[in-house]
Amino acid sequence: MKKVTLVKSLIGGKPNQKATAKSLGLVKIGDFVIHEDNGVLAGKVKILSHLVKVETVEKA
Repeated sequence: MKKVTLVKSLIGGKPNQKATAKSLGLVKIGDFVIHEDNGVLAGKVKILSHLVKVETVEKA
């Protein structure tokens, strides 16, 4: 499982970056989501790599 946290603003970001953040459920700085680690998530994180922090968490 991966915890993805938005750490920088989307203001001035490209439309595809804003759409990707919205698809992950990230709207405001400090928002975080926990997703399964798969190829789809890896691709989304790559688009937002300079705006997010990714951490590995254990499944409860």
